[in-house]
Amino acid sequence: MTPAKILSYCSSWRTTLQLTNLGSTRRLIRPRVTTLDSTPCQRAPLRSGELQLLGPELSVPAARPGLRGSIASAGLRPAELAEAVGIDAKTVERWITKGRLRHRTHRLAVARALELDEAYIWPQVLDEPTTRSASVAELLELHPSRSAVPHDTWRQLIASTHEAMDVLVYAGTFLFEQLDFTATIQEKANKGVRFRLLLGDETSAAVRLRAEEEGTAGGLEGRIQLHRRYLRDLASLPGVEVRTHDTTLYNSLFRFDQDLLVNGHAYGAPAGQSPVLHLRRVPGGRMWDHYMRSFEKVWKAATPAG
Repeated sequence: MTPAKILSYCSSWRTTLQLTNLGSTRRLIRPRVTTLDSTPCQRAPLRSGELQLLGPELSVPAARPGLRGSIASAGLRPAELAEAVGIDAKTVERWITKGRLRHRTHRLAVARALELDEAYIWPQVLDEPTTRSASVAELLELHPSRSAVPHDTWRQLIASTHEAMDVLVYAGTFLFEQLDFTATIQEKANKGVRFRLLLGDETSAAVRLRAEEEGTAGGLEGRIQLHRRYLRDLASLPGVEVRTHDTTLYNSLFRFDQDLLVNGHAYGAPAGQSPVLHLRRVPGGRMWDHYMRSFEKVWKAATPAG
């Protein structure tokens, strides 16, 4: 059957969508957006087999803001971004006006200054072969559940940590019950390892909701209180910080220097039953940085544990 076309002519956009009938199912194929001169909505002549929709019936997704919009959203001026990155202001102006893809070193510096992923500013980086291959290289292993992660893997990651360990959980009971976590922190902290631990705030609505969804109302809150009691004895150790958060826990994160275990969460299922990604940070990779930016945001908003 000949595809029926839907055309929309409105403002500065013309959108052409093709629909094909498959029995009783209608499937959208290959949307295309082109620009026209900015004019009010106007009726265009129809050809056979075409249907025109005017006004709000058909919407066009907003384009990403690009470098200019990202700078503005950050509350900066181009000259201020240039100073933060350490380049000439005219160079930033040329980036904006030319719209070219910058060298990766500059892109990463700009992304850090704006606290954004570089692909949000320059979506075309996702098509670079180096980006695709690096992101594949980051994924060392996919475990079907957290309980399927071998005990020796946890032990090896902890033993090989020499700089920093970060944890984002609500309770993290298995750390205390299976890995003797408090003794591990004490031993590693005395060797100069920095620890940042984020536990859930047991009084928060987010924690209470998670407990109800998992069918353990009251139980999760009690475990958090117990683990905070354990960690209170370590508060005086150098380099050990414990904070509580009230955010929705989309993923539990366990960072061991350049290794990161990402425990995703599924509605109504305990964390131990959900898959785990084992990532290792590599140059040009994106996933490790993506999840650790999430950790940093929660850390900034969290409250030091008393």
